[in-house]
Amino acid sequence: MKELVVASKNLGKVGEIRAMVEPLGIEVASIAELAPKLEVEEDGESFAENAVKKAVFVSEALDRPALADDSGLEVDILSGRPGVRSARYGGDGLDDEARYQRLLTELFVVPPNRRVARFRCAMAYVEPEADPVLFHGTLEGRIASRPAGSYGFGYDPIFVPEGYDKTLAELTPDTKNSISHRAKALEAFLLWLEARNS
Repeated sequence: MKELVVASKNLGKVGEIRAMVEPLGIEVASIAELAPKLEVEEDGESFAENAVKKAVFVSEALDRPALADDSGLEVDILSGRPGVRSARYGGDGLDDEARYQRLLTELFVVPPNRRVARFRCAMAYVEPEADPVLFHGTLEGRIASRPAGSYGFGYDPIFVPEGYDKTLAELTPDTKNSISHRAKALEAFLLWLEARNS
């Protein structure tokens, strides 16, 4: 494979995938670059359903191999919310900061030991005329009491990974890309690709 289309307009996601894939000689392009008017409604009930829908739609539209991920934050005490609605938590029109501030408000009286959470990622790869293949990654952690850090995007400023005392937004991009839910799913994809091509 020489080229891979990432079925996302989220520049943070695309950048993380590009950083891991391009050193392997695979050129990464996003739909923001190739087809900015292409829209896929993420109305699935699971991360996997949304990832497959996006990958299939983009692969068919552009007639190229496509990789899509759907990911989000699950907080145990909130029964898994925001979950599959992470990118739309609190309603349309909110930015990342407004979404994580809403979450912090909901957890205001929750003690640190009950702020257990995780990031989940489902990643789907599909080639034209082929069935999609799914890969998964999870990053366990907890929700901080206040935001910290300037790296990353989304809920990174309030998520402290297990084994760390800093938020994802305080960790360097290289560190995040070595432990994140997306990195784990992408690593599984790359191992599958290597085995298929060997």
